[in-house]
Amino acid sequence: MKLLIIGDSHGNIANLKHVMEFAKGIKVKAVIHTGDWNNLKSVETVLEYKLPLYSCLGNADIDPEFNFPEFVKVELDEVKIGLIHNIIKLKENKEKFDIIFCGHRHRQLRENNIVNPGALENGINFAIFDTKTKMVEFINE
Repeated sequence: MKLLIIGDSHGNIANLKHVMEFAKGIKVKAVIHTGDWNNLKSVETVLEYKLPLYSCLGNADIDPEFNFPEFVKVELDEVKIGLIHNIIKLKENKEKFDIIFCGHRHRQLRENNIVNPGALENGINFAIFDTKTKMVEFINE
């Protein structure tokens, strides 16, 4: 199963739409957002694509209507996934997860089982994760 991994969109609707169209073209099955949406219109933009959405709360998500938790645990295709905006705040044991997606630093990174997809705020930086192969593909446009 292919997953779209995005984060730090900071209200950039144009970049969200661009990436969502890309995801639609490659038939991703779910979207993971690592926080810092900045506004509810951004969330609505992603939800318009009718894909399951998993997201955590970012430090810029200050609107009280954001209902995302600070940390998310989900299992997809028998892959244990953790999701947190700022990896420094992780209280769980990293080894309990096959992969942990985080944001906050606005740069793409893979270090062991921790992946930061980069930021959509001022560029097209994201990742595709394949649950079958556990491969991460970073994309920059």
